[in-house]
Amino acid sequence: MNKKDIADIKKQFKVNNDLLKIQDIFNVYIMKESSEIYHYESTPFELLEDEQKDLFMANFKKVLTGQLDQKLFELKFQRDVEDSSQLILHKAMLSGDTEEWKEQMLELVAKMLKDKQYEMDIVVTFIHGEYAKPTKRSNEESEESSRDRVYSSPFILCSINKTMDPKKELLFDYVEKEFKYHFVVDPVINLKAPIGGFLFPSFTGGAADVNHVLYSASKPYELDYHLIEEVLNAEEAMTAEDDKIVFEEIVKDVAGEQINTTTLANVYDEIQRVVEENEEPDAPKLDYKDVEKVLTSSGVQDIDPEKVESAFKKVIDDEKYELKATSIVPKYTSKSIKIKTKVADIKVCPQDLRYVRQTTLDGKLCLMIEVEENTVIEGFEMIPEAIFNRVEDKE
Repeated sequence: MNKKDIADIKKQFKVNNDLLKIQDIFNVYIMKESSEIYHYESTPFELLEDEQKDLFMANFKKVLTGQLDQKLFELKFQRDVEDSSQLILHKAMLSGDTEEWKEQMLELVAKMLKDKQYEMDIVVTFIHGEYAKPTKRSNEESEESSRDRVYSSPFILCSINKTMDPKKELLFDYVEKEFKYHFVVDPVINLKAPIGGFLFPSFTGGAADVNHVLYSASKPYELDYHLIEEVLNAEEAMTAEDDKIVFEEIVKDVAGEQINTTTLANVYDEIQRVVEENEEPDAPKLDYKDVEKVLTSSGVQDIDPEKVESAFKKVIDDEKYELKATSIVPKYTSKSIKIKTKVADIKVCPQDLRYVRQTTLDGKLCLMIEVEENTVIEGFEMIPEAIFNRVEDKE
């Protein structure tokens, strides 16, 4: 799934939408002390009150919210796995029997509870629905509406939510004109911030892909590997941060630990150019041959494909691995380049890296930043200072 695929299905999660129908909702309450199921219930989604529907719809949208390879990950199922979750999900997705799909969801919950201790009571919510994707008109002059023909696919979405302790409050009774202590015993289910979830199957251009699942983390880069590997039986996820680290280690291996800022700026510019020239909806990927071209075009000396291929094998143990270009350039990962010194840590945008220089001045190693206007520190505008060698009079 790419950003457009996720956005397309996410915007369909609204009440009374004929393009997304939810048949059943299944809630499972799990106790933290025993890691056991305390209660579960299944309800036809249409029987919920409108206020409840709105709460759950907002929760499902939260599961599908976030950047790819940071919070959302399209994962491939592992092959030849005993008690495969892919098979469980596929059977449940196609099942028209409510009791049967409930039993299959409970199989997944059992996997969640195996060798896992939660820090709070949690509620696992499953929905069984159908997602319809309208076809495009083949002829713009045709009177046939694009809504007359749709591709329809069943799906299962899971949302995992923590509970919060009830609040102790002081209320004022307008009728009795007195202050009252108010305490609710029942725990509150926090539907505003799911701690995990997934969508099966994934969708590409509206077409279902049962070999992949869309996993949702609680926060960017904070992945639940127990859920990914032991529950979903999916392959290990590589985050955008992982790709960036891999790229940096590969560059160090082929170009050495030291590099000047001009060359480094050229590397980021070259990768950014690759991203901007890409016409496909998916982010462009760089194999070892592409990385060799980027480094050579950026001015790195003595680079060849065999050397880069060897670095891929050494760093990630896979010479055929492909790096997502958008994961490497800080501009696309919402991060600045960090410059660490003994005196201070500085952050600059990738495009401004070329204005930074390391040089020797008056026998001392200095970091110089070229600026186009006066610098302001804590509201004070700095006065330009002349730099010269200090000569002591010997008299």
